[in-house]
Amino acid sequence: MPRLRSSPLTERRLPLMNKKKTAVFDGLLGDNTVLSSLMVISPVIMCGNTLENAIALIYAFSAITFFAVLLGSFVPRRLPYAAKIIINAVIASVVYIPVKSVAREFFPEVITNVGIYFPLLAVNSLIVVQSETRFYRMRRLSMTASLVFYILGFDAVMIVTAFIRELFAYGTIAGRLVDADTLISGLGLPFGGFIFLGLLCGLYRKLRSVSGRGGETGGDGNVSGN
Repeated sequence: MPRLRSSPLTERRLPLMNKKKTAVFDGLLGDNTVLSSLMVISPVIMCGNTLENAIALIYAFSAITFFAVLLGSFVPRRLPYAAKIIINAVIASVVYIPVKSVAREFFPEVITNVGIYFPLLAVNSLIVVQSETRFYRMRRLSMTASLVFYILGFDAVMIVTAFIRELFAYGTIAGRLVDADTLISGLGLPFGGFIFLGLLCGLYRKLRSVSGRGGETGGDGNVSGN
């Protein structure tokens, strides 16, 4: 029985479909929000030194980013780019109000500890930059899935960073003392967080190069940290 041969057009479409499917999951591993794109690094460095801080920031970042980007997707695309950026920022600010109200009930001390870095989450790079350059160029269903994985990418880095820094800086996990033989107090300070995140970025990029994705560039090169 003769074998059916696929047409050249079909063969060209398959890699494109696989690439689009992979792009949806990029935010978690392939193009991690923090480790690859170097976005939203300030909260990780300055406040990611305890699990309590991390959980509060993960809640705020996830809620603000998800609802702000989702609501912003309904803004007419024909508006000027500058106008859309302003509208996206206004939407994020409105979303921030109820998110902070809930945070005050569950994380009252953390709100005080993290200071300005909590409201800065409302103007993070996923909302201000990536929304227009990436998410709003996708279909809404694909956009939502991709957005979730980019948020999870930040959440994963924050929780891992906070766990390790709290353990080795203070000898605690979620505020509970553990038997830690060696403490590095500087790891709980901003310069310690900067060095640790740099090592984590190096490890991440090494793993990417080993997996064959080292030549791909992530994000938009924004290193502002917000």
